[in-house]
Amino acid sequence: MMTITFLSSTIRKSLVQKLRTAVVASLAVGLVVGAPVYAQENPMNTSTQKAALPRVLLLATGGTIAGSADSRGSGAYNAGAIGAQQLISSVAGLGELASLSAEQVASIGSQDMTDDVWFKLAHRIQEAFDKHEADSVVITHGTDTMEETAYFLSLVLKTDKPVVLVGSMRPATALGADGPANIYQAVQVAVDRQSIGRGVLVVMNDQIDSARGVTKTHSTSVQTMQSPNLGSQGYVDLGHVRFLQPVQPSQLLTLPKAAPLPRVEIIYSHSNMDASQIEHAIADKAKGIILAGMGDGNTSKAALAALEKAASQGIVVVRSTRVSKGYVNRDVEVDDSKSGFVASMDLNPQKARVLTQLLIANGITDPVKVQEAFLNGH
Repeated sequence: MMTITFLSSTIRKSLVQKLRTAVVASLAVGLVVGAPVYAQENPMNTSTQKAALPRVLLLATGGTIAGSADSRGSGAYNAGAIGAQQLISSVAGLGELASLSAEQVASIGSQDMTDDVWFKLAHRIQEAFDKHEADSVVITHGTDTMEETAYFLSLVLKTDKPVVLVGSMRPATALGADGPANIYQAVQVAVDRQSIGRGVLVVMNDQIDSARGVTKTHSTSVQTMQSPNLGSQGYVDLGHVRFLQPVQPSQLLTLPKAAPLPRVEIIYSHSNMDASQIEHAIADKAKGIILAGMGDGNTSKAALAALEKAASQGIVVVRSTRVSKGYVNRDVEVDDSKSGFVASMDLNPQKARVLTQLLIANGITDPVKVQEAFLNGH
């Protein structure tokens, strides 16, 4: 037993001596734990290093990610209270990923998102890319209408450079705020070469989703942004950007000269439904009507008759569904071909509305051509 103890002590002393020697050697060449790789391989000065980083333009629109606490109630906050530069400053390590510039486009909760803000974003992003001001763009945005903004931008931006939307479910002043980590990961994705040509992306909670596929699925959970029909594009895994799906062809429409977009109403289907909501939409001179139908986009006989009347008057009628998952296919329970309707396929009512607005603005109203547009990319 004494011999074993003596040998263990000897081995321990030997290991300690070797460790000390290794630490001294590493200090001599600047390889201490945490030192950047370029300390030994690329002795550039700080300004040169910064100039070599990818350029990211951050456009802030407000939302929960820029929210601050309010005393009116537990968990209460005011969206859009914190500015773009403050958001950047709150995220440690961003300066090592990219050379960032920030601009405030709006300071609103995304429930107040408007066509005007969409057009400002589209024009500013296109300008930044056309003038070579940025290599990629990150947009901070509220989650309520994030999917609609992302899809709108994906349809009108003429670029293969990455555009990433990011938000949070907890305000910046909350305990366990998810905004800083989400912003960091959004920038990671924006500067990753794998993101080129993938259109507009949404990054939250370690997950990467496409503009077409993503939707908000939970009122409070940090895992709210999901892609029920198309699946996520990839993940941010311990600092690595991992895409699981190949690059998909993009659909592109011309951005109209100015806001607003044509009036398109969403009609929510329910039991004991009559035609009154649809008749009101016709009277209000809607150019399009999206049915948030039951099941596979069905509704009552009275509502269907009113929708047929709308279609006969040149109003674009699209059947979508209030159900969170699944496709709406043509001519299943409803005779779309006879009635002049369009089936939304994988698009939920809010995205079907965005696509319909842009199609009408581009002069595409024939049901056959509108249906082709809903099928594009799939």
